Formats: sequence, structure tokens, C-alpha cells
Amino acid sequence: MVQTAPRPRAGDTVMSVGKRRAKGLSGNSVGLLGSAVIGISTVAPVYCLTSTLGPTVGQVGVQMPAVFLAGFLPMLLVAFAYRELNKAVPDCGTSFTWTVQAFGPRVGWMCGWGLVIATIIVLSNLAGVATSFFYLLLGELTGSDSVAGLDGNRPVHVLTCLAFIAVATAVSYRGMTATKGVQYALVGLQLAVLAVFVVMAVSKARSGGLPGSIGFSLSWLNPFGVQSFAAFTAGLSLSIFMYWGWDACLTVNEETQGSEKTPGRAALIAMVVLVGSYLLTAVAAQMFAGVGERGTGLGNPDTADNVFAALADPVLGSTLGVLLFVAVLASAAASLQTTFLPVARTVLAMSTYQALPASFARVHPRFKSPGRATIAAGVATGVFYAVMSFLSENVLIDTIYALGLMICFYYSITAFACAWYFRGELRGSVRDAFFKGVFPVLGGVLLAAVFCKTLYDMWNPAYGSGSSVFGVGSVFVIGVGLLAVGAVLMLLMQRRSPAFFRGEVLTRGTAALVVEE
Repeated sequence: MVQTAPRPRAGDTVMSVGKRRAKGLSGNSVGLLGSAVIGISTVAPVYCLTSTLGPTVGQVGVQMPAVFLAGFLPMLLVAFAYRELNKAVPDCGTSFTWTVQAFGPRVGWMCGWGLVIATIIVLSNLAGVATSFFYLLLGELTGSDSVAGLDGNRPVHVLTCLAFIAVATAVSYRGMTATKGVQYALVGLQLAVLAVFVVMAVSKARSGGLPGSIGFSLSWLNPFGVQSFAAFTAGLSLSIFMYWGWDACLTVNEETQGSEKTPGRAALIAMVVLVGSYLLTAVAAQMFAGVGERGTGLGNPDTADNVFAALADPVLGSTLGVLLFVAVLASAAASLQTTFLPVARTVLAMSTYQALPASFARVHPRFKSPGRATIAAGVATGVFYAVMSFLSENVLIDTIYALGLMICFYYSITAFACAWYFRGELRGSVRDAFFKGVFPVLGGVLLAAVFCKTLYDMWNPAYGSGSSVFGVGSVFVIGVGLLAVGAVLMLLMQRRSPAFFRGEVLTRGTAALVVEE
């Protein structure tokens, strides 16, 4: 029989109600370091840098480091919201569970859908990137252009991509122990290669004589130096994407030692490591290559989608240059594997609370992982990527552009949910007022503003690949369409699970659900 615990009032000890409905996951299997590594890995810092440095410079020029800092701010504010909510309810459903309790089942369901669909889009993109760099690396090692060219063969590319997805699904299926071991090696490799790149790029830039290199200036850190507000918001949108994924720390909270505090701390550690890595790499790359539109310049449109491929040999030399290709491949592969964690555990929680079919709540008896949900996420990712790839290259590109909309959607709702959930406690102390109210609301407002601005820009067919549907930008159609699909599925689930949508399973006034044995 399921009993509900009353919602704590102002002044109550929130930790006393930090229970949850048992899901069968393996508890105490991840520590602070392991949780932080999962957060860093999910973001895929090396992949994000090689694919974002060029486009960001194209929008804001030398102000790229400032835009990276600006993108960090709303993410940091939202991270505070996640930390406070996790202290009260350390549930692997995170955004879904918390927003249901704050705003009700329908808003919570759509927030959960936003996380799930954003993750599937990212998984498909990561698999594609891992495949491309796999063949690029093989081409570098063998010195064969024909081997590198296999990535351009669509059937070969898709089959290899599906193989990467299958391997990542299998590792995630085997639970947190297997996941953690793989990630220590891959994340360590990424950060080590970035450190070598930064040191050598700065050293060569300071030695002088490099075409296009420029000296460091503190003005690079001034966001007001961007030439226009439109350019700033475009760069900010790219910057926000670069931080997405740190909340994976929270989705493994039920498997973490000290589930009330450790995941929140891990998320903040991951954010600090990421912003430090991004700033140092941005400054080093800008000093070495400059922002020109020719040669190795970061503004060169021909190399914008893969900056490290252009800078590998000039910065590290022909011998060490291959390390950058290895690091990007490791980054994409590591993120592909850990990104299964949030989607599988969100689906597990939604199923446990009757918001999705009960079959997704099955946990593997040996590995203590959400096996059915993990396999479903892998199948959905593979089908999505294969269909999009063969349908149209433009559709695939525009789907990735629509990702920012999903990210801002569920992050902003979760931030607002924090302030509303703790509304009765905001006057308890200055700390509560800021960390449970002011900071989350400010972060939510910033992301909501980016959401609205992006939605407006997406209407223009010029946004993304330049494709349109009846004169409306295809990125807008895809982004809004995916959210609409979620609304339709929610209505179907409402007929199947009326108790959840009547607020009888997980309600606004319920701090947590406890299973009575």
C-alpha cells in the first residue's frame, strides 16, 4: 500500500521527508568524484568545443570567452535550484518529479517529456559525431583518404552509428559500476588532452611569428563588447548548449552515496570544471589562431564545424595532433554512454509514478539498472537517427538546432518549480531566500527569455539549414512539433493512467511517496 507524507511547512526539517518510492536501483554505488565525472562526461566538453568555437566566433568575434561566461550564469543559477530540490526529494525523476509536485501532473509530464526528447536528439547527434571521428581517426592512422571517406557513405555511416548506440546501451544496461569505470578513463583523457592543447597553444602564440595570432586582452571577457544584441543572443544560445548535461549528476541521485547532498555538490563541481576548461581553451585557441576567416582562423566557415581538426597539427604537431582526434572521439563516445542515464531514469520514474506504462519501471535484478527503459532509449535513438539521416540531411541538422529550445524549456520550468515548491520557506533565512527563490527565478527567467527569443528566430526559414515548411522555418516546425507530440502522448496517457493526472499518485502537497512493505 502506498502512503503519502505531508508537505513540510516553513521551519520544518526538509531532510526528514527525503524519502521516495523504491525503484530497485543500486544504492550507494557512486561517490562525489564519480558523480561529478558523470556530469562532465555527459556534457562532452571536447566535442562541444570543437563544434562550437567556430560558430561562436562567427557570431561574437573576440568576445567568445565573455559569451561562454554569460552562458554559464543561467546554468549556475539553475544548478542551485536542482541542488535545493534534490536535498528535499532525491528522486531519479528530477525535473519530472519536482515539477509535478510544484505545478501538478500535466506541467510535470511535459517537463519530463522535454528532458526525454532533448536527450534522444543529443544521443543521436553524439552517435553521429562519434562515427564521423571514428573514420576520421582511422584515416589519420592509416593515411588513407578512402578510409576517412567511408563516413560519407550513408549506409556505412548509419550502420556504424547504430553499432555505437548498441555498445553504449549495453554499457549503461550493466549499471553504474560499469558506467563509472569507463568514464574515469574517458573523462581523464579529455581533460588531459585539453590541458596539453592549452599549454602548447599559448606557448606558441606568445613566441610570435604565427599568422593570425593575437595577444590576450581583458576586453575579451566583456560581454558588452559584442557588436549587437542579436549576435549576443545567438552566441548565448550556443554557449548554453555547451553546458547542457550537467544535471546527469542528479538523475543518479538514488544510486549515489549521500543522495541528498552529494549530487548537488557534484553538479557544482562539474560546472566549475567545465567553465574553467571552456575559458582556458577559448583564450588559448583565440590567441593561437585569431578570429580571421581564412586558414586556421576560428572564423573560417570551412572549419567551423570541427575546429580541432584544423588546429591539431599546427598546435600539437603531426605526432601529438592525433590526440585531439582521439579526445573528440572519446568525448562523444563517453557522452553517448552517460547520456543514457538521465533519459532511462526519467522514464523509470515516470513509469513508477504511473505517468508512463508500467513495463518501463522494470529494473534488472542483477545490474540494478532500469533495463527496459535503457533499451527503449537505445532503440528510440537508433530509429530516430536512421530515419532522420535517410529522410534528409537538412532535417537532421534542423533537429539539432531545435535542441536548444528543449533544453531551455525543461530547465526553466524546473527553476521556477524550485521557487514555488519552497515558497513557504523563503522567509526563513537569507540563504533560503536567495538559493531557493531569487537565484532559481533569475535563472528561469534568463532561460525563458532565450527560449522565447529562439522561438521567434526559428520562425525565419534562414535559421538552421534554411529549409521551410509553408514559409515557416523547419527548425520552428520541428521544435514546436516535438513538444506537440509530447502533448498528444500526454493526453493518451491521461486516458490510460487517470489516477496520476488526477493528482492521486504524486501531488503538489506530497513531499515524497513511501512504499509500505
